Amino acid sequence: MPRHSAALDRATPERIAEAALGLVDEGGPEALTFRALAVRLEISLASLQRRCTDLAGLLDLCVDQVAAKLPDVEPGTEWAAATEARFTALYELLAAHPGLLALRGTRPWLGPNLLARLAEPQLADSLAAGMTPREAITAYRRMYLLTLGSAGFVDHRDPGPARVATRTALAALDPDRFPALTAHLAAIVPAVTDHEVYFGALRQLIEAADPGRARPAVTEHPRT
Repeated sequence: MPRHSAALDRATPERIAEAALGLVDEGGPEALTFRALAVRLEISLASLQRRCTDLAGLLDLCVDQVAAKLPDVEPGTEWAAATEARFTALYELLAAHPGLLALRGTRPWLGPNLLARLAEPQLADSLAAGMTPREAITAYRRMYLLTLGSAGFVDHRDPGPARVATRTALAALDPDRFPALTAHLAAIVPAVTDHEVYFGALRQLIEAADPGRARPAVTEHPRT
């Protein structure tokens, strides 16, 4: 009978993902190495690699661990409220892990938890509310891409450096060539890291797509 391995008990997918997220959150993307992760888990590098063979697989585990924290929206919740709740939760989770966003880059987010807790219920709600399949996936993609881009644009845990860099860059511009940018630093700089920019854009997308929103009547003009 094979001997039970305590090291493999410590290397469950959930523990690997949480330890990897901890390294990235504390030290940035460059802090995540298999050797550092093995040390944190108190297992051998070989044991870790038996559980997770490459960086892509490790990042998939991390994404799915984060997505597992997305909320279950109560069935029967009005479409716009349910949509805002799901994407707001996704934005807040991603903004809390900027290093993970940087490492994932443009690779698709297709883990089972993300699909089960966001994509599937959102599309199902949209179809039930009267959208066509094309309308449902288009609305989903718009909100999803807005969320990824807004969460990953700056490190929202420490927005100060982004504001300083923006102010420094704009202040160095020639006012004659860039009059709009140089004259409105007080408005531009805070907007770079303002969460309300995302929330306002999300609400606009929801309002535009809402199948329950009353649409203005279209007046048909007789042809001459």
